[in-house]
Parts: sequence; C-alpha cells; structure tokens
Amino acid sequence: MSHRSKTYVARASEDDHLYRQMATWRADPGFDFRFYAREPDPAGSGSPEAVRQGLRRQMTRARQVVLIGSPEAKRQGGDGRSALAHEVAVLMELGLPVVVANHDGSRSAMTSFIPQPLLDADYFTVSVALGPAIIRFALDTYAESFATAQRSGPHFYEGHVYDGL
Repeated sequence: MSHRSKTYVARASEDDHLYRQMATWRADPGFDFRFYAREPDPAGSGSPEAVRQGLRRQMTRARQVVLIGSPEAKRQGGDGRSALAHEVAVLMELGLPVVVANHDGSRSAMTSFIPQPLLDADYFTVSVALGPAIIRFALDTYAESFATAQRSGPHFYEGHVYDGL
C-alpha cells in the first residue's frame, strides 16, 4: 500500500475547481487516502522566489504526486514560469511517481494533458480518469513499483482494471 497521506496534488490554476472537487471526496467514509497541495495565493503576496521555496518545502514531504491533467496543466507545466512548472521541475528532480488524473474522465495517456517536460524526459507516468477509486488503485500499484520499474513514458490502465474497481 502506498503512503497515501503523503500525496501531493499538482494542478494548473484554472483547475482549482477540480482540486476542490477532490477535497469533497474526503466526506465519503470509504475514502481512505489524504492529500495536500499548494493553496491559491489570490493576493499574490509572495515573491516568485518565496513561492518556489515554499513549494519545494511542501513537495519534499511527498511520496507521490497526483497531477490533474488538462490542457491548462500541459500549458502551465511547460511554461517555465508558473507554480505548476516549478512543481513539475521539483517532482522530476525528486524522482516522484506521477499519477496523471485526466480532468475529462478519459482513461488513456493523453499527451495533450501532460506537461511537456515530463514528455521530453520520457518520465514514467500513469494516466487515469479523475476519480477516487482509480487514483487509489494507481497509488497502491504504480506508485509502489515506480522506483524499480523498467519503464518510461506515459502509461495507462486497460478497461478491465476499471471494471474491477
């Protein structure tokens, strides 16, 4: 079983509503993993360097990352300036497993949702639909085997995995 309490959620700022949706899952008694993420800074009170340092501190506690995959995540994750771009760089530096939770419910590895630095590095990721059961499954299977896997690039689960959940 993965370290479900050490899951960092990365997302584009336009996908904050999807993170809030994930937060509502916690009300379900069957929901058994905890996660955390950067909080939006609507006032823009922190300097870019202070924000980057804070994100690094938060991410060094993580064992794995759930990245909310979307066109905005692809754009921001590769722009070199945004908080998500910094999160992508740090997660790669730390060698953290990445579960890409597709915002639209698709079950495939959607390269149009994955930030370009992960694709360019052929980083081993697994893409799933945005849903609690499949994310939990990915944290328990993919994330646990990430360090020893002899794979690279984006992957996804076949339909029978979803059928069994």
